[in-house]
Amino acid sequence: MNVKLQRKEVKYLFPTDIVFQTFYWSQVKLHLGWEVMAFDISSSHFSGDVLVLSKSFDDAITVAYVPQGPESSPKPEEYGLFLEALSDKIINHIDRAVAFIRYDLPWESQYNAENAQDSDEQRAPGHPEARLQELRMNFGTRSWNLRKAVTDLTVADTVRLDLSEGKDEILSKMKPKTRYNIHLAQRKGVKVFAAGVEMLPVFYDLYCQTSRRNGFPLCEYQHFSALFSALASDPGSSDCHFLLAVHGSDFLAGGIITISGRTATYLYGASSNKKRNLMGSYAIQWEAIQLAIAKGCLVYDMGAVAPTADPGHPFHGMYRFKTGFGGEIIHLTGSWDYPFLNDKYMSFRNMEALGRAGIR
Repeated sequence: MNVKLQRKEVKYLFPTDIVFQTFYWSQVKLHLGWEVMAFDISSSHFSGDVLVLSKSFDDAITVAYVPQGPESSPKPEEYGLFLEALSDKIINHIDRAVAFIRYDLPWESQYNAENAQDSDEQRAPGHPEARLQELRMNFGTRSWNLRKAVTDLTVADTVRLDLSEGKDEILSKMKPKTRYNIHLAQRKGVKVFAAGVEMLPVFYDLYCQTSRRNGFPLCEYQHFSALFSALASDPGSSDCHFLLAVHGSDFLAGGIITISGRTATYLYGASSNKKRNLMGSYAIQWEAIQLAIAKGCLVYDMGAVAPTADPGHPFHGMYRFKTGFGGEIIHLTGSWDYPFLNDKYMSFRNMEALGRAGIR
């Protein structure tokens, strides 16, 4: 496949609904020690651009990372051909010491159409085992070099709400228990307000409580502070909103929401171990939905969930919570790697599998 690449300044990235492919996100990552690059892409079928990040990790392993990009995609049967051609072009513009490129793809899963006709509810849509996904992704490529990443970095499955119908219609499509919990929080006096960055330590404390309760690895405080530090680089490029739910003197929950184009994205959430019966997290989500509508958004992306109602999936709790708000589960292609230095790539991949390394 013929793909052309032209480097440009990151400030000239095209407007997009994908916050992870914006100038704003490049500045967030710059604050976290990443190098940032932008490229115009053209092929015989489409054109667009892409944000590419690079960073050196322990053991002198340098990786390149494309967060939720490229936005433009070829036909599903050409995904692998396009990624192979694009990778060969990108490596010519960046450090030859890069061990691999990771693509966190926002493209529709290649398996969606087939799973729509599959009556077996136990089959996870969009996600056959990695070996089978690799066979399909690499079909027709020269090198058969694309590897399914150990983990999906942002989302492979996400809940998206259509905001075009208005608040009443959105409420009517929620599960009864979710509507009840929203109203319960209101009746019990839970208040949600827009917090300033000076209250970020409050959110981080809630986040640490959530991490310990649910057993997921912690992000460092700087990952959150960078979201607000980056706004100073170009205040008009994206919005970042910080919400806290409070009852009396107790902080119950928090959420960080970004807005890019006509899409609001729920980036981070956290909740207290106290007063969980007051449903602070439901109050946060309802306030975020109303905020997104007020800002003219047409879509609210609630972030990662399990692909199905599988109690054994680590995201099952998020599935139950987020699907209660209605919306549609979108199945995406997930994260894929294109190695250049196989020994270093396998070393990094093995460390990821053991939970001792990772791209964040």
